[in-house]
Amino acid sequence: MSHLTLIMPAYNEAESLQIFLPSVISFCIQNSFELIVINDGSQDNTPKVLENFSQKHDILKVLKHKLNKGYGAAIKTGIQNANTEYIITLDADGQHTLEDVIVLYNEIKKEDADMIVGKRSGENGENFIRKFGKNTIRFIAKQLMTLNIHDINSGMKIYNTELAKKYIHLCPDTMAYSDIILLCFVFKKHLVLERPIKVNQRIAGKSTITVATAFNTVKEILNIVVLFNPMRIFFPISIIFFVLGLVWGLPFILLGRGLSVGAGILLVVSILIFAMSLIAEQLSALRNNISEKYKV
Repeated sequence: MSHLTLIMPAYNEAESLQIFLPSVISFCIQNSFELIVINDGSQDNTPKVLENFSQKHDILKVLKHKLNKGYGAAIKTGIQNANTEYIITLDADGQHTLEDVIVLYNEIKKEDADMIVGKRSGENGENFIRKFGKNTIRFIAKQLMTLNIHDINSGMKIYNTELAKKYIHLCPDTMAYSDIILLCFVFKKHLVLERPIKVNQRIAGKSTITVATAFNTVKEILNIVVLFNPMRIFFPISIIFFVLGLVWGLPFILLGRGLSVGAGILLVVSILIFAMSLIAEQLSALRNNISEKYKV
């Protein structure tokens, strides 16, 4: 019985799949792994390529979206159709190595971990803007939570399938999925580790990640932090307004001129934000308790 499913989202990757997929299929047959490829509304020859391979190899399970729903949506479709103890995600462009699949699979069993993130190395060809965006996202995430994982948006992650199915409803359909599924595991106190992996050059095509992707990822990180730990967002903002109010108003008070209007507004805003953070914290606890009870 297989204990691992490889999940590979594919959008307009016909050329890469033609080269990369045969080795993946052979690898899965050799190791008794399952393979799910999700055609996410591709407009090129991807559907035909997948159909040809699936007719020759029963181990390949092809799922499809009629329209392009997004990277995260494709992975979630794969997870919903996985029946093994673990799942691992990898890209259809051939950047991930199959040797690392074995390494991460053995590691998650050895450490009894809930998720292991593949920390990428060998991305020497990465342009400055993309590297800057990744580092900015990592910095923001680490300011908002205790996080010991460096490569939070790595596309190669292996994790417990049951837990993944429990949390994917909280994850977006976009590229930000990779970051958010990790943060869900971290917030819920599951054992998340990181191990180095190699990354190859893309076989064909080019990345669809843009500046808009980075902004969307930051937005999704803020959303998930507000959901799980709203105090982490609102309390520092409340303190900032409170300190500004004191700095503005203290000279007037020392001169015996009372509290200035500007300082008073800042202090009131500080109190309102703090009260909002308490309400948000209660709503977060209520939402999480309901999710735990009814598995929603």
